[in-house]
Order: sequence, then C-alpha cells, then structure tokens
Amino acid sequence: MNSSQTSFLPFGSAEAVQSYLQQQHFDRFSPQAVLFDMDGVLYDSMPNHARCWQEAMAKFGLKMTASDVYATEGMRGVETIRMMMREQKGCDISDEEAQKMYDEKARLFALLPQAPIMTGVFELMQKIRALDMQIVVVTGSGQRPLINRLLHDFHGYISPDKIVTAYDVAQGKPAPDPYLMGLQKAGGLQPFQAIVVENAPMGVRAGVAARIFTIAVNSGPLPNSVLSSEGAHLVFNRMVDFCAAWKIK
Repeated sequence: MNSSQTSFLPFGSAEAVQSYLQQQHFDRFSPQAVLFDMDGVLYDSMPNHARCWQEAMAKFGLKMTASDVYATEGMRGVETIRMMMREQKGCDISDEEAQKMYDEKARLFALLPQAPIMTGVFELMQKIRALDMQIVVVTGSGQRPLINRLLHDFHGYISPDKIVTAYDVAQGKPAPDPYLMGLQKAGGLQPFQAIVVENAPMGVRAGVAARIFTIAVNSGPLPNSVLSSEGAHLVFNRMVDFCAAWKIK
C-alpha cells in the first residue's frame, strides 16, 4: 500500500491492514465511511442497559448477568430474549412475544438519566469529517427516543438516512446484515471501503462477517482477548485512545 492509502489510518495500523487484506483477498483498502455502533461506542450507556436488562428479565423468570448483557450487546433485543428463553426455559417464543418482554426493558431504560456521550467521540468525528469520510450508525436498537437523541446530539455529523436500526434488517448482529446495510446506506460501498467501530463481541463478529476492517473499543468488563478472538483487527482500551491514535498526515 502506498502512503496515500494509509495516511489517515490509526497510527501503527499498517500491519493490521495488511493482514486484513490478505485474509479477505482484497487488493486495496480505501475507506470512505466509518460505521459506528451506538451503545458503548457513541454513548457510555452500557451500565444503564445492563441494569435494565437484568431487572426486566427477572420479571419474566430469566437470569441475566452484567457479563451476559455485554456479551450479547448489539443483537436485536428480541433475538437476545428468544435465545435466553431457549437456553433457560427450553422453549421457543415468537418475535411478538419477545417484543412484549423487550418493551419492559425499554420502559425501564427510559426512566434512567441519559447516558453521557463517550469522551473522545466528537474529536474523532471531526477527524473523520476532515477526511471527507461518511459517518454511519449501525445499532441493534429500535427505540425511537434513542434514535432521536442521536440526531440531536450529533447534528451535523449524523443524518437520518445514515442510521441502521433493528427494524432495517431481518437478522441482527452477529449476522453481517446490519453492517452490509450500513454499506448500502453509505452509497453502496464495498467492504474494503469502510471501517467498523464496535465495543462488543457480537458486533465485532458482525463487522468481520461483513468483511469490513473492524476496530474494537473496549468500554466494558470483558477482556480485550474476547474482542480479539472474535476477529477485531485492532483493539483500543478507550475511545480517547482510539481518537488520539487517529493521525491525519
């Protein structure tokens, strides 16, 4: 790769990019968009989600630990609930039944104070925009208040047509569908024309399955090795570390 292809990438990532190209059999890496997960990436919201998931599922006789929440973060809520029902109750339920259970989790979440924007996100977006790259959000959430908050908080960076929600795809993370849809919303890009930024194993798996260069920012309690084992091409401990590493030459 020549310098023009790598000058805007995180410092020290040339080796990771070369490995990615070899794995995917691409002959170039020319990102035109960054596809961000929302919870735990744009917002420091995972502690709130963990609390609400545990409290809501307990009402339906399901046990969910904080680690379970982080391990399944990024999946569509109804898919998480259906999986837990199969594992803990040995039965299958419909999306409609799971949605009723998820609605209770959403109700509890709405009662909590808003989670803060992740430190370093605005600075990173400024760097991305300075390179004339697109910003797309790919979330497993379908809660309208959260989407509205995205548009308010990141006005000028994120637009409605550049958001993928749970309702845009038949299969959520860890399937590649959400990130493939993100490529479409970015103008029909190819995988080598984007970067995924994730924080959770299921999201990393989805980005990798979509054949996109995937960066993990570990904002939860799981060790970095969990994210690396899912195929993350780079792992950072905090968003500010990732932002600081993103150099524009």
